Amino acid sequence: MAGRRQLTRLKAPYLKRILLEPSRVADWEKYPWNLPIFRDREFEFEFTSAITIIVGENGTGKSTLLEAIGALAGYDEAGGGKGYMPVEHSGAIDRSGGAIANALRAHWLPKVTAGWFFRAESFYSVARYLDRSALEAGAAPPDFLSWSHGEGFIRFFEERCSRQGIYILDEPESALSPTRQIELLKLLQRMDRSGIAQVIMATHSPLLMACPNARLFRVSRFGLDPTDFQDTDHFRMMRDFCSDPAAFLAEALYEDEP
Repeated sequence: MAGRRQLTRLKAPYLKRILLEPSRVADWEKYPWNLPIFRDREFEFEFTSAITIIVGENGTGKSTLLEAIGALAGYDEAGGGKGYMPVEHSGAIDRSGGAIANALRAHWLPKVTAGWFFRAESFYSVARYLDRSALEAGAAPPDFLSWSHGEGFIRFFEERCSRQGIYILDEPESALSPTRQIELLKLLQRMDRSGIAQVIMATHSPLLMACPNARLFRVSRFGLDPTDFQDTDHFRMMRDFCSDPAAFLAEALYEDEP
């Protein structure tokens, strides 16, 4: 039957590896090819666990990489599910994620493209798109926007991330309190135990970085390398703050007199 979801008995991860084809890069000096992850003009990323987490400072290319992976899985660069186009962006200047995707080769076993590409920055547009699509089809809208921002996020994750598929989550903690982040961690654990969900997530949250059984990678000026959450700058900064808030703030906010 056309449009029927094809399921597999194989366990996640389904996307096994992405590999850069250097011959497809037009200019190594231009963005996004001058990002640290391409510093050696080579790039290979292997997924060996159901949950992969990518961390790093702003501007290191985490979101751009996730956008490229989303494009490889068949998602629109603005986010959403397979076949969704929640945002009109034909005239957008920055199409760096798509440029990376065009130069990557993906290895799947098997190719599972059901799932979701979640982007915190486009959640409002995607939620409105879902409501409008449901109403046009004569169905009840999911209505994620009648709740608080964080509650809407959690309701969305619980409803959309319970099926077989690949789930790409770009900074899902952005609207979540620490308590709600724990709820998301519980959901990630259920997804991991199910064996049918692959999660690739970029985050700045030390709580989410500590997700059990996840494989953690850090993007730095040296490239993309495996790490432990206790070795991340995010964890170290929060540890130092919690151990002595006054001393931490005194040092962090100190400015030399002109």
